Amino acid sequence: MPDKPSVLFVCVHNAGRSQMAAAYLTHLAGDKVEVRSAGSAPADRVNPAVVQAMAEEGIDITAETPKVLTTDAVQASDVVITMGCGDTCPVFSGKRYLDWELEDPAGQGVDAVRPIRDEIRARIEQLATELTTDQAAEHDPRR
Repeated sequence: MPDKPSVLFVCVHNAGRSQMAAAYLTHLAGDKVEVRSAGSAPADRVNPAVVQAMAEEGIDITAETPKVLTTDAVQASDVVITMGCGDTCPVFSGKRYLDWELEDPAGQGVDAVRPIRDEIRARIEQLATELTTDQAAEHDPRR
């Protein structure tokens, strides 16, 4: 079985943007992509407005907890997507890095979180298509 691509989403608190991104990619790509998320300074819990906004999409993230960013998580990932963690994310050669400029949902209500969620969903839909298409092409015996 060929290795599947792995993606790590990183933000400061791992309580909003990175949790939504990880949940969407898991939801859209299923077991075709390995998904991780972490924060440079993790919060105690996922933002309740983020949990509510994702529930509106039929995605339950109530069991998720913020995780600390580790060097191992970065090394184990093919794609690292940062969302406002600045220079705290370790950089390794051979990894694909993307920096997504997204508003921080921290301290905001669900009305403010929805547009952030929708922007993340649009980016994840594109990423999921890219990753699963790249993986299929890479293992196509006709190439």
